Amino acid sequence: MRRAVSTALAVAIGIMTAGALVPPAASAAVSAAGKPDTVQQGLNALVQADHLPAALASVKDRKGRTQAYTAGVGDLATGAKVPKDGQVRIGSNTKAFTAVVALQLVGEGKVRLDEPIETYLPGLVRGDGIDGNRITVRELLQHTSGLPDYEGDIEESTIQQRYFEPRELLDLAFRHKADSAPGEKFGYSSTNYVLVGLLVQKITGRPLAEEIDRRIIQRIGLRHTYFPATGDRSIREAHPQGYRQEKPGGPMIDTTELDPSAGWAAGQMISTNADLNQFFTALLGGRLLPAAQLAEMRTTVPIGTTGAGYGLGLISRPLSCGGVYWGHGGDIPGFETRGGATDDGRAANIAVTQIPADGAVTRHLEKVVDAALCR
Repeated sequence: MRRAVSTALAVAIGIMTAGALVPPAASAAVSAAGKPDTVQQGLNALVQADHLPAALASVKDRKGRTQAYTAGVGDLATGAKVPKDGQVRIGSNTKAFTAVVALQLVGEGKVRLDEPIETYLPGLVRGDGIDGNRITVRELLQHTSGLPDYEGDIEESTIQQRYFEPRELLDLAFRHKADSAPGEKFGYSSTNYVLVGLLVQKITGRPLAEEIDRRIIQRIGLRHTYFPATGDRSIREAHPQGYRQEKPGGPMIDTTELDPSAGWAAGQMISTNADLNQFFTALLGGRLLPAAQLAEMRTTVPIGTTGAGYGLGLISRPLSCGGVYWGHGGDIPGFETRGGATDDGRAANIAVTQIPADGAVTRHLEKVVDAALCR
């Protein structure tokens, strides 16, 4: 959910011993033209060198041609293959969907970006150094509200089965003092997007999941993307299993089935790499937002010294071949995703089936995205 720029929640279900199965031979890393395929090489390295159970990717070039990739084992218990373009939990990529709906409401004149959240959710945003009269909708969307994050207060032992109401998540967050003054600096917090989700529901009078489905999923034909219903801990279609380890070299813990409600508007959705490519391409192409709101979404603040920038639910990352790509990324127990699209129609999204304990591994994943978009 959260580790597009920070750490994710962790959760456990059944246990199996790490290394109980020998990884399959590396997938062929040569293209049809006989040249080294840098994407396949990158996925193979994530599995073999970084010891992730599986990696899968979807890459689209400027001409719209799409290629799917896999590496590793889809199920450590059975040795099953990784399904091509299988469904995965997309974590904080959900924030981009939630932001699009909120900005559609801005375009419809129903929400104002620089209006305090107090106007729409009166009396809700209160705490030590926390005042909804001083925090705007824009600051929520851009993580400059200063609100504390609730995720660190959720016990690993409870998230597997536990259902969280959105307002429970806010209660957890507002027990803490504000991290900074509104507008002072960027500070990633899923609390912001729980509030944006509640804002959407207040304005539309409908559940957030329904609005995302009607306004985005159906509109651009995302056939393998959905917002799990309350109590749904499964993944509907073909998918790899997701795992975590308590410590390096420890047993692999299957985290595939879980209640994603702790993510809600900030991290609950399920999709495929190809659908994410389609979503970000459609978004940049103006199919989901009017030009004015898309421009607001692409107006960024720096994410530290990384070279990346955070807009309104959208992250800009530099490419080694010049220019930038736009996406989000996300972590939720068992899965990490990275990727996005460029203005000229290239797109790449990659998922792995374990949240890396080492930030260096995440950087390896991001380098594969870069290789896919720059080749």
